[in-house]
Amino acid sequence: MLLWAALVGLSFPAVGVMSELPPLSLTALRFLIACMGLWWLARCSPDFLPDGRALPLYALMGLCLAGFFGAMFWAAHHATALSMATLFVTVPLLAFLLGAGFGVERLSWRLPAILALGAAGALGLAIAESMGQGGRLRFGIGEAVFFLGCLSTALYPVLSKWGLATGRLPASAAVRTFWSLGLGALLVGLAGLVVEPVARLATMTGRDLLLLIYLGLFSSALTFWLLQRATAVLTPGAVTAYSYLVPFVSMLLLFVRDPGRIDWAWLPGSLLVIVAIALLMRRGRAAG
Repeated sequence: MLLWAALVGLSFPAVGVMSELPPLSLTALRFLIACMGLWWLARCSPDFLPDGRALPLYALMGLCLAGFFGAMFWAAHHATALSMATLFVTVPLLAFLLGAGFGVERLSWRLPAILALGAAGALGLAIAESMGQGGRLRFGIGEAVFFLGCLSTALYPVLSKWGLATGRLPASAAVRTFWSLGLGALLVGLAGLVVEPVARLATMTGRDLLLLIYLGLFSSALTFWLLQRATAVLTPGAVTAYSYLVPFVSMLLLFVRDPGRIDWAWLPGSLLVIVAIALLMRRGRAAG
């Protein structure tokens, strides 16, 4: 999950520099590239072909993925970076609450306390970044769309954990990732054909294509394969809590690009995030 957080953190700058292309169609292409990368690994599993109970669940999981990435592509041009980073902090708590509703989350005070600590740290990092950019918090249509995307991505590990617990999904993380991404690509691609000017994809530049391939292979295929592996042994709230490291990764990238912008304002948030992740890992070892 530490590797997952690093890859997700690297995906936000990549999305931000892409041209403003149709988000649903772009997401469908990203998922298809991810499926091509996962094909051999998933095909080797004896549980590769889904049965009648798994197929509807894969479709729902695919919609969750499509909802988040479609919202992220669209909101990247309609919301501030600070607002998106702040809203992303809600994902672990949303996953915890949804997981409790599905009966796959352990109800105790420790995990919510760790989630609150990590959320405070991640928010502190987001505010520290905005101080150097003159950014400010706001909530408009872009932020509303991105929050729906956050709700979608919080539901994804919950559905996966529930599917594993009820025997509807196979043990192979590659198979679960392949089919959820594949059906997500199909559904969001059909929606894109209906509501978007798909012809605008022809304006995609060579840089856009390279970034899309990177996002498909590393920020979709690899990250969701890692997420599926972690979901088998962790609860949804614990899995998504590692997203608090995403702004920490952004801070490290900023330090590499522009060391002069890092000051003491980054310290409180960084310490809170590090403490929260350490407590989360200690909790996981104790549970194991």
